[in-house]
Amino acid sequence: MPQRTSRRDFLQVTAATGIGFWVAGGVQAQESKSPNEKVRIACVGCGGKGSSDSGDAGNHGQVVAICDVDEKTLNAGASRFPKAKKFFDFRKMLEEMEKSIDAVTVSTPDHCHAPAALMAMRMGKHCFVQKPMTHTIYEARLMGKVAREKKLATQMGNQGTAMSGLRKAAALLRKSALGKVSEVHVWTNRPIWPQGGPRPKEAPVPASLKWNLWIGPAPMRPYGLGYHPFSWRGWWDFGTGALGDMACHTVNMPFAGLDLRNPVSVHAQTSGHNRDSYPKWSVIEFQFPANDWRPGLKMVWYDGGKRPSKDLLNGKDPVGSGCVVIGEKGKIYSPNDYGAEFEVLGNVEPPKVEFTQSPGHFEEWIRAIKGGPAAMSNFPDYAGPLTETILLGNLAVWAAPEPGEGKKIEWDAKELKATNAPEVQHIVKPKYREGYTLDV
Repeated sequence: MPQRTSRRDFLQVTAATGIGFWVAGGVQAQESKSPNEKVRIACVGCGGKGSSDSGDAGNHGQVVAICDVDEKTLNAGASRFPKAKKFFDFRKMLEEMEKSIDAVTVSTPDHCHAPAALMAMRMGKHCFVQKPMTHTIYEARLMGKVAREKKLATQMGNQGTAMSGLRKAAALLRKSALGKVSEVHVWTNRPIWPQGGPRPKEAPVPASLKWNLWIGPAPMRPYGLGYHPFSWRGWWDFGTGALGDMACHTVNMPFAGLDLRNPVSVHAQTSGHNRDSYPKWSVIEFQFPANDWRPGLKMVWYDGGKRPSKDLLNGKDPVGSGCVVIGEKGKIYSPNDYGAEFEVLGNVEPPKVEFTQSPGHFEEWIRAIKGGPAAMSNFPDYAGPLTETILLGNLAVWAAPEPGEGKKIEWDAKELKATNAPEVQHIVKPKYREGYTLDV
């Protein structure tokens, strides 16, 4: 169901305990470990972000198993964790290691996030998953539901949630430092990979790559140069485009400060696309309804070189990536992917605010596993709703295959349905290839 937070709850709880506890929602690990006991972690994905995520796992626990579909990457991981058991298939790893692990990190292409995490969580394993939390909206809702039912410690890898700058800016928004907020504008320098074109030609599968396992739950297609290990982000079957790649970072601050969940409509302008690869650029407008502590507002997302007007930033040039929140009294501008740096524009004297300092992003998750408070970006109360909001933008992108403006999507968040566009429902909920489980 959609998450709703009353103004009374929102302000009272944040005033008493800070942002980290407000978003946590009281979810505690079902079976906490002793503070001095090492958490036994299995890592799905050892390359890219998997390298740093497994490194964090090793620094804060004991890596007992590693999994990767590329033998070269797996062997590189094994050189760092020589005592860990090696696997190519996360399903085999979880089945064999079920009684030997407490938690799992998932750092794979987007389409494999939910299949691996859901299998682990259904076994009662705590879960850390890279951003975006899932490939589809339905998966995000389902993962939050399973995490809550199993009382697991969970976290998405949007590291900005642990940064004091983001938490302070969010606290200012919660205190209405800008007055009534009417608009949010967010932009990114992505994509930095090719997208918006035809599939690559079929090519021999590298000897080290288990292509069938790489494809995972997605429809099978021939291997080609341009999928592994990075450019998969630009393909609908595997990634979530520029929006999914970066918005869980760049929208994070206004999401935390303004409760930007459950939009009622979204529509996009794009360069056009073939519904196989994401467009070269898009501009997406989200409409959020009023709740009982803030008015309705719009958020506009820009990628592929599109940017908001300098006028919205009081003449500042919106280079790189960033975010601006526009209120009746002034603006908060963050020229930063993570919302970690910001300035208040206009004749506004920011009030003093209090917020909970984070011990560190990964540390929040480990602390939660050991019985501490839930991580700020836990699945049920924060990461799931944030991911749902972000991925809703891709429904509008799908509905805009021709250059220019596409169909406006009217959204029923409670039912997870586009009420005026049943043709996009297959983007909301995926159909997995045989051998992978979504619903049980």
